[in-house]
Amino acid sequence: MTTRKSLVPMLLALLWAGAAIAQQEPPPGVTLDQAVEQVKQDTGGTVLSAEPRRVGRRLEYRIKVLSPDGHVKVLAVSSEPGKNPPSSQSTKNPPANAGSKEKR
Repeated sequence: MTTRKSLVPMLLALLWAGAAIAQQEPPPGVTLDQAVEQVKQDTGGTVLSAEPRRVGRRLEYRIKVLSPDGHVKVLAVSSEPGKNPPSSQSTKNPPANAGSKEKR
């Protein structure tokens, strides 16, 4: 049987642990939903997937989008406000003769 006197220290310990965890993981300035909406507005495309990932101590979102011209791009959006470099990768196959050497 648990008494009130033994329950209070347990609750205080849980509150302290929760506060310690909250201090380690600050809430992101930009949420995943906000990043997705921003990519939709910026590209005019359709978001195919979006997932958070850690890059060192930073949190960023990897968003795959199908642009109106048919290119699939992967964009990295930082969770820190104002820190979103234009990093994208197109995964559309280049034309067959672009950059290839013709065999003779």
